Amino acid sequence: MPLGPALPSSSDIDGFANGKKCIFKLSGLLYSLSALVFEIVIANCQPWCLWKFNNKVVKFVSFGLWEAYYPQEFNVSGTVIKMLVHTPINSTWTISTEFQYAQTMIVWAILMKLVVLIFGAAAIKISCMEDPFVEMEIYCYKVSVLVLCVSSLFTFVSMSWNHFIECYGQTTLDFPPDFPVKKEALISKHYTFVFPLGVLTDTMPLFGVTMFLCEISSLKLQSYMKSKRAFKFT
Repeated sequence: MPLGPALPSSSDIDGFANGKKCIFKLSGLLYSLSALVFEIVIANCQPWCLWKFNNKVVKFVSFGLWEAYYPQEFNVSGTVIKMLVHTPINSTWTISTEFQYAQTMIVWAILMKLVVLIFGAAAIKISCMEDPFVEMEIYCYKVSVLVLCVSSLFTFVSMSWNHFIECYGQTTLDFPPDFPVKKEALISKHYTFVFPLGVLTDTMPLFGVTMFLCEISSLKLQSYMKSKRAFKFT
């Protein structure tokens, strides 16, 4: 008859420790993947800017990075139908400096986060080897940290610059001649959810960087202890 609860075996403890270590390794990669998803969402968001106009046909225009959207009423067989019209922001527009930089920086931020995923996955692949090459694993994590920091900086600059110009500056963004409303009819500009979403997107890479740095420290400690044991037995 057992006198008390059975104690976990050493194999159970090792399995739990390995599972915990695996989850910790994947955390940085998952945070980077989440940041990439949010970055793509931001790049495709409609209301980077939202302007209100004193115009009977077009009262609101929202600007994405590559397209403008506005609701317009059409008379179809005596029935008034309101539809959302979108038009590309191309060379016929007067594209402002902050918009040009936002387009470029967001694209680069997305590409760099893809690089982070590649190097992060490579580091995990190396760690699963029977005799992992620790120096190469550390190198992959270092590249991931550097690229992730730069991509986050690009996102922050593009979002904050656009937000600052919208709130406090005077943008040079203007419509083509055939656009149904003129910039002179602009009444006001409105806040949108894009800037808070950008702030949220920029916090995720910080967690990813923290996880990667912790993993680098752990690997350096393991490498030091391994070399110390090897020196001891020589």
